[in-house]
Amino acid sequence: MKNETLKLIVREKYSQIAEKSLLDEKVSCCGGSSCCDEQEFSMIGDDYKNVEGHLPDADLGLGCGLPTEFAKIKAGDTVVDLGSGAGNDCFVARSIVGDSGKVIGIDMTESMITKAIQNSQKLGYKNVEFVLGDIENIPLEDESADVVVSNCVLNLVPDKQKAFSEIHRILKKAAHFSISDVVLIGELPPALQHEAEMYAGCVSGALQKEKYLGLIQEAGFTDISVQKERRIQIPEDVLLNYLSAEEIENMHKSGFGIFSITVFGRK
Repeated sequence: MKNETLKLIVREKYSQIAEKSLLDEKVSCCGGSSCCDEQEFSMIGDDYKNVEGHLPDADLGLGCGLPTEFAKIKAGDTVVDLGSGAGNDCFVARSIVGDSGKVIGIDMTESMITKAIQNSQKLGYKNVEFVLGDIENIPLEDESADVVVSNCVLNLVPDKQKAFSEIHRILKKAAHFSISDVVLIGELPPALQHEAEMYAGCVSGALQKEKYLGLIQEAGFTDISVQKERRIQIPEDVLLNYLSAEEIENMHKSGFGIFSITVFGRK
């Protein structure tokens, strides 16, 4: 699919999730809540319950990690969250940067921005901002961020090389990012590669782990390290929507795996 088509798929899917949330309907997808229909599945992100700054209304269960835990954020930092959704990771970051810092959430979905602003107003924050924008063309000045975080979003960006180049551009010298994302080891079966729902569910847009890390290096980052890694299991009943029982068995035998990783890199 063309890049613009992929972006449209993602924007429509995540708009649906945000709009359900704005109506206070039960939501979930890619995580612990439940926008899921028969063609979707839960990524089961990390548990935020005991994380300072966590706001349940902002946690739509769309993550696959907890990047703020590893991001080495300090009081007074300017933190940018790419694909900020309803604001959950922004509010966690705000609890660390305090009144002297700043947090900026970037999202390409208008209804997510609306939901995030509502959540921020409930908390009364004056130094948390949400901006409509594309990660391939981040609407921020050069060298304006101390830390960039992102949670299960870069895999949804068609041009990941451009996205990492933009992250490099907005980071200050010697600043860093910590990003949680989905990567692959082994070949994704062709029937899953072309499924729009699997793309919106963070799987068919994922890269091979080594290629993903290679793009980070090509963008000019140093001190690259995988801070956390865990395997993600797609439920058998979901796979059967796309693959035969024999194809599923062959996939398991091949050593193929889907992994959530949290990656660190420094400018």
